[in-house]
Amino acid sequence: MGYTYDAQAKYARSHAWVRLDGEFAVVGVSDYAQQRLSDVMWVEVSRPGTVITSGEPVGEIESVKASGDAYSPVSGEVIEVNEALGAQPDLINRDPYGQGWLAKLRLSSPTELMSLMDASAYEAFVLEEETTGGH
Repeated sequence: MGYTYDAQAKYARSHAWVRLDGEFAVVGVSDYAQQRLSDVMWVEVSRPGTVITSGEPVGEIESVKASGDAYSPVSGEVIEVNEALGAQPDLINRDPYGQGWLAKLRLSSPTELMSLMDASAYEAFVLEEETTGGH
C-alpha cells in the first residue's frame, strides 16, 4: 500500500505526528495509522487545559476495525482541539495531515522534537514494521 508523509512533520513510533505551527504544536495520526484503523467512526480528544506528557494519550479513536488511544509525540498543554472531528471523524481518513488533526499543544519541552523521526526515517520505520509484522 502507498502511504503519504508530511515532510514538515516529525513522527513517533506510535504513528502520531507533530508539526510546528508558530509557537504551537499540531498533533495527529499518520496516514499509515489511519489506513490501518480503516473507517474512523468516533473521536474524542483531551480538553483544552489538559497537560499531556509525551507518550500519553491525547485522545481516543474508534473505527470499524478497532478502538484505542492516540498518543501524543510531545509534552504540553492542550490549547485547542479539532472540533470538526465530532461531526466528521472521517476527516482523519480523508486528510490526516490537514483537516484531520487532533489537537494543538503549547509545548512544554521543545527539545523532545529532536528525538522524533523525520518523514524519511518514519517511512523506513513503516516499511520495516510492515515487513516484520510489527515485531
